[in-house]
Amino acid sequence: MSKALQSDSRVKLSFSGAIATITLARAEKLNALDMPMILALQQAALDIEAQADIRVALLCGEGKAFCAGGDIAAWGGLAPIEMWRSWTRAGHRAFDALARLRVPMIAVVGGHAFGGGLELAATADFIVCENHVKLGLPEAGLGMVPGWSGSQRLVRRFGSRAVKHMALTGDMLTASEAYRLGIVDYLTDTDGGSLIALKLAEKIASRGPIAAQVAKQLINAAEGEEQSLAFEAIAGAMTAYTQDLAEGVAAFKGKRPPEFSNS
Repeated sequence: MSKALQSDSRVKLSFSGAIATITLARAEKLNALDMPMILALQQAALDIEAQADIRVALLCGEGKAFCAGGDIAAWGGLAPIEMWRSWTRAGHRAFDALARLRVPMIAVVGGHAFGGGLELAATADFIVCENHVKLGLPEAGLGMVPGWSGSQRLVRRFGSRAVKHMALTGDMLTASEAYRLGIVDYLTDTDGGSLIALKLAEKIASRGPIAAQVAKQLINAAEGEEQSLAFEAIAGAMTAYTQDLAEGVAAFKGKRPPEFSNS
């Protein structure tokens, strides 16, 4: 089954068995993100969440780049209030939705990932990177700071020293340097990323889906990602199996006091 997002054709969503794939398709602009694409990424996360049979998601980009970050043409002329109210907050909503997907997600970085592109890759649980790729946070060279959780999620996932080096010096890391620093999880030859990612996706999909998804939520919570949601969702699921809940609902419908059995 395949489905293209109606909101923006430059962000494609497809389904194949238990695997969903999000593809950035703006190769002529190195998959740089503008506002419609950001909104489409958020919608893709919602669409994946709506598919109960999906067990793994892949995130990739067409052409020479995984993602070159935010399109300067889209944000360069924004007034400060619009940068805060619209651009930065919209990016956070989309990236948070991806990072907090119920299912594990794998980023297939087959091209360069700069700025917001690296922040986007960091929303994935695993990053597969091809050996010709470079990664970095060049924002300070433009008089900007990372705005889509580059100073937050990236630090939680990669450590402050590596992020400081990229953000403060502007140095671009090679794929092998990023692998050594733990920024990417798998390093592969050029054009080999998709195969490695697919094998990893199939391995994850073969595991108990509920266990894998709950484990992801618990680990995210330990990392500081969606902590309250993770614990409340698991607690809600636990109480849903109790006789006390069934009795409480029946009593409410019957307009009578409940007789709880502590079971």
